[in-house]
Amino acid sequence: MTQNVSQNPIIVEHKGSITWLRLNRPDRLNAVNAAVIEGLIGGLIAARDRGSNLVVFAGEGRAFSAGFDLSGLDQQSDADLLYRFVRVEQLLQMIYQLPMTSVALVQGRCFGAAADIVTSCRKRIATPDASFRMPGLQFGVVLGTRRLARLIGDDAAFDLLETSRIFNANDALEVGFLTDIQPAENWASHIDRLAIDAGNLGDDAKTALLAATRDDSGLDHDLAALVRSAAEPGLAERIRAFVATQVKK
Repeated sequence: MTQNVSQNPIIVEHKGSITWLRLNRPDRLNAVNAAVIEGLIGGLIAARDRGSNLVVFAGEGRAFSAGFDLSGLDQQSDADLLYRFVRVEQLLQMIYQLPMTSVALVQGRCFGAAADIVTSCRKRIATPDASFRMPGLQFGVVLGTRRLARLIGDDAAFDLLETSRIFNANDALEVGFLTDIQPAENWASHIDRLAIDAGNLGDDAKTALLAATRDDSGLDHDLAALVRSAAEPGLAERIRAFVATQVKK
């Protein structure tokens, strides 16, 4: 079953044991705004309630996502932005703790909050031309830092976050940010195989495996670190200053 709403920022599609969540703002490179966040959270709840074995995140158009939607900053207060970042962190924690296998399929640009979505997934697959960047610390926001360090190691995470450099799919695969590189034409068959794998275990065994291979002891710390960083006065101005430096480049 597919949501038949072409303007919906998230397309939720259930196919057998698979739930697809497609970011659907291609004219904005699927930038993550409040509607995208809430749509993804709603889609995850639907996947959990229907007992899906596999959840797949994908982006419509030429990019997975350009990251946090920075449009309309002049109309956003510090409190507005803080709330949006908190909801992003809550979304990331939902993905991280899903009682099912999660997959991210990435093409083109995958920046900021979108890259955090990817790092929260179990399987992380990208096309050879995909590129990644995590610039949040450039405007003082600590989002997903500990999860990234656990995934790729402290030193690699430090390098990517300190420099906020753009890195390609090969770099991402080498450090463990990605689990595979596949051209988009191979994705459908690859997802079919992952769906079979995801159904190999009974519910109790799968729940035990997921719990044993995820350390969720620091999730409250992650949320607290985000709130402390984003609650520093001047968040909107820091983001505007960051955007201005990117325009000049």
